[in-house]
Amino acid sequence: MNDESLKKFNRIITILIQLQSKKVVKASDLAERFDVSLRTIYRDIQALEKAGVPVIGEPGLGYSIMEGYRLPPVMFSREEAMSFVTAEKLMLQLSDKGIGRHYESAMTKIKSVLRSTQKEMLEGVSSNIAVHARKDRAPNTVPNALELVLECIVSKKQLRMQYRAFSDSETERVIEPVGIFYEYSSWYILGYCLLREDYRQFRTDRILSMQITEQPFSREHGKLEEHRQDNTDCAKEKVIIVVDRNTAKYIAQAKLHYGFVSQREVADGIEMTFMIGDIEQHFSRWMMMFADKATVIAPEILNTYLLKLTHNIQQRHAKAGA
Repeated sequence: MNDESLKKFNRIITILIQLQSKKVVKASDLAERFDVSLRTIYRDIQALEKAGVPVIGEPGLGYSIMEGYRLPPVMFSREEAMSFVTAEKLMLQLSDKGIGRHYESAMTKIKSVLRSTQKEMLEGVSSNIAVHARKDRAPNTVPNALELVLECIVSKKQLRMQYRAFSDSETERVIEPVGIFYEYSSWYILGYCLLREDYRQFRTDRILSMQITEQPFSREHGKLEEHRQDNTDCAKEKVIIVVDRNTAKYIAQAKLHYGFVSQREVADGIEMTFMIGDIEQHFSRWMMMFADKATVIAPEILNTYLLKLTHNIQQRHAKAGA
């Protein structure tokens, strides 16, 4: 088999796996993935049909496989098998107990079809992979929060929960979940809050209790990234600071979480530009960690916030030392 024939064979097998893993697969998506023409994809689909695979669909609409048709267990490469171990470690440490338990069960089924040599290899390499998640967060009162949220999204049922806000005040919220995302070492739920009549995000480790209701969603919400993009594009203000060169090295990663846009070298150090929505509480408190090594260029109000925080610190510690 020459290289071109092998490439075609691998493409057709991958298309078959895609058809089994999704409800509908569009020819245009396959053409983009393999960087081939639509005509080539149509010929590949015809090859599968001639081989006895019950493909349903037609050009322009999408393809699927007849319900009930399944391939024998797929053989995994050495590299794919090793990726399972890494993924399993991440899921068990970074997801909640409910999702982690189901993933562990799924991994057991996947490992059952591996060759003996691959199983031995995974057992050997497993002890050499570790994921250390932060343990200083408040413990999750609802260990299967992510599982319940995903169930709400699928069933399109509203979710009632008791939530502790950042101020430690407790409120009851009824939300229509749109999606979940992991950011800044925490899982968040983004959903439409019926109390606020707007989209809000909630940190799962602040949820005290939650329950799926029988009330259906009141509206269509679209995709998670659409709302995340809306949040990104909300009103923000430009912040420009100049940071000591040596200090700039130590905040290289942290700055990415505070609306960092760009930087350039200037005479006094590194000039950094940020776009941030909450300067007073979010940005100024972070900047306090290195404020003695930085100068505010704009806006002037940031200096006021920093001085206010400094004053509050002095007052608090003066009382403690009295």
